[in-house]
Amino acid sequence: MSNDAFAFFRKTYGDQLGKLAEEHFNKDLEDTDRETLKVAAGKFRSHAAIGSLIGISLGALLAFRVRSARTKVFNAFKAREKPVSVSFADGRTEAIPDVTNLVKPTILGDVAAYFFFTAGGLFVGGETGLITGSLSAGRSITKDPASRERIEKAFQKFKADALRQEADKLDGGQSVFSKIM
Repeated sequence: MSNDAFAFFRKTYGDQLGKLAEEHFNKDLEDTDRETLKVAAGKFRSHAAIGSLIGISLGALLAFRVRSARTKVFNAFKAREKPVSVSFADGRTEAIPDVTNLVKPTILGDVAAYFFFTAGGLFVGGETGLITGSLSAGRSITKDPASRERIEKAFQKFKADALRQEADKLDGGQSVFSKIM
C-alpha cells in the first residue's frame, strides 16, 4: 500500500496554486472585489461553523432523549412480573432465563449513542451549513454585476494559468509541438 492511498500523505500542488491564486488576487482584482471575496469567504466559514455547532447540539440532544427513553423502557420492563417457565401441550415445562442483565443500559451503549448521534449531527449540520454558506456567499458575490464580471475573469485567468502549469509539468517542460514532431 502506497502513501498515496491516504489523502493526508498525498503530495499536492497547494503551495504553487496558492501563490498563483494570490498573484491573480492582487493583480486582476480591484480593492472592492477583494473585499467582496473576503466577506463571501467569511459568510461561508461562519455558516459552516454555525451549522456544525447546531448539528452537534441537536445530535447530543437526540442521543440524550433516546438514551433516557431506553432507560425508561428498561425500568418498566424490570418492574413487570415476568414468566419464569413455559408449559407445552405435551406437559413438558421449560424454564425461561432472566434476560434483565442482558438488556440493561450500559455505559458503553451510552458512549456509542452519544458518539454516533453527535457525529451524525456534525455531518448533517456541517453539510447544511456548507450549502447555506455557499448560497449566501454566491449572493454576495453576484450582487454587483461589474464586480462579478471582474471576479469571473480573474478566476478564468487563474484557471488557465493553473492548467498551463499542469500541462508543462506533464510535458516535462517541452512544448507540445516538439513532442509531436
